[in-house]
Amino acid sequence: MRAHLGDQLVIEGTRSGAVRRDGEIVGLHHADGTPPYDVRWSDTEETALVFPGPDAHIHHLEHGRPEAVHEPVAQDAGPTKADSPRSPAAGSPGPGDVGRRVAVERRRQGLGVEETARRARMSPRYLSYIEEHPADPSLAALIRLADALGTTAAALRGGGADLPPGQGRALPRPRLQDLAPDECRALLSTHGVGRIAVSTPDGRPAVVPVNYEFFDDTITFRTAPDSLPAAAVGAEVAFEVDHVDDALSQGWSVLAVGPASVTTDPDAVRELTERAHTRPWAGGERGMWVSIRPTSLTGRRITAADR
Repeated sequence: MRAHLGDQLVIEGTRSGAVRRDGEIVGLHHADGTPPYDVRWSDTEETALVFPGPDAHIHHLEHGRPEAVHEPVAQDAGPTKADSPRSPAAGSPGPGDVGRRVAVERRRQGLGVEETARRARMSPRYLSYIEEHPADPSLAALIRLADALGTTAAALRGGGADLPPGQGRALPRPRLQDLAPDECRALLSTHGVGRIAVSTPDGRPAVVPVNYEFFDDTITFRTAPDSLPAAAVGAEVAFEVDHVDDALSQGWSVLAVGPASVTTDPDAVRELTERAHTRPWAGGERGMWVSIRPTSLTGRRITAADR
């Protein structure tokens, strides 16, 4: 049996009258992750030294798969990949939003990892893991972290995700930076959803979100001939795309302005369709490709100012 900090130890209670119990492994006594463990039980929040028996198994933090106690290990075998300390593999995902929110709140409070871990009654190694990996800490661990950081578990989890972005606190020292055209093009090329500003038939302004593509310095999107975005054809329009990172209170926006036209050449339409990253989320028949070739391209980014 081998475990890492933050893994869950589960006692199945297979004996008559025994109750299933689980807890978070908050302390290791051997570098190779073998028992015993310091376990904080979820039912009492008390921490105890535990020597797991045959009715115990581990749910690993990374994979959520159980490991049986009686897993055979060859006596002459060297350390395996699973036994080695966790480290992000090449191309592996970075920290998750929970970890980034924890790190941001910790720095806002001017706290180090050791002090925060002490206040939250958890291992500094486990706190570092939460901040650096896409971890999913238990609710009990989140509550302790939130209390240590003067916030709430819901806030650390991203509560209010259905609300419009940007309602969190601003950075203590924000920096507003203009983006060069090449960086604007690079951000546009991430594709996704953008907003097009058009004039309606009665002359009123309107802003409509559309799924868009960016090929050969041209913004394209699919729509229906009788839809509101189709009003862009034959006019100079504004197209905006942005990204708001609520976990870090920063973001960017790009604004493109230029004439819009319909792409009618069959080969060009076929190429656009084949290269498209997604279909319009609005559904329905949307086979009309509208293209915008920007004559003006500007952008801004908000980040933390250098200390």
